[in-house]
Amino acid sequence: MALKNYKEMRAVDVSKHVEQRDKMDYINWAQIVELLHENGAETVYFEPLINEKGSSLFMTDQVFTDKNGVTNRCYEVGVKVVVDDNIWEFRGPLMNGSNPVKDNSISQQRIWNCQTRLFVKCVAIHTGLGFNLWLKEEQDAEKSDKWDDINNHSLAAIRERIERLVTVKMDGGFSAEEIAVKAGLKDADEMREYIRMFKRIHDFETKLRAL
Repeated sequence: MALKNYKEMRAVDVSKHVEQRDKMDYINWAQIVELLHENGAETVYFEPLINEKGSSLFMTDQVFTDKNGVTNRCYEVGVKVVVDDNIWEFRGPLMNGSNPVKDNSISQQRIWNCQTRLFVKCVAIHTGLGFNLWLKEEQDAEKSDKWDDINNHSLAAIRERIERLVTVKMDGGFSAEEIAVKAGLKDADEMREYIRMFKRIHDFETKLRAL
């Protein structure tokens, strides 16, 4: 038995599993594991990505200070997600609801909460399970004026937004090749290269801040 396809998984009703945390909708990670198994997956797990220093917390070298004197270093976490033969790595900003976590509020619990949330997001993007929940969140975020603050921008978040848009278009019937051509690119390989470029730019920014 194999996991159902993207269209079928996106049609799975997850509404009864939605809860509220920090004024945002979320689905418990364990429930996602259960739903994946119920819909054909045999192996499902995730584990934190670890940086070169052995920590699961990624950060910039530059310290940012807000108007109240509270500092942060643009923290991120990441997870490796395994669903049967599929292996995905997924990173995102360390958030407390819709707000970035700063130095005075970092805790192991918030890191864990963010890792589990990334697991759920990664599954949604790649399998379709619960994708509509994240689509709504993205639409709400685009209406927020927080995008005007450059310190709140995240290359990982931008890459995620683009991957979501591509997934939505493919779910609407477009192939990757058609999306690339209609967006003015040569082919699907060039589109994938654009997406991979975000990680390269992120790595460049990290090294640049370390100078």
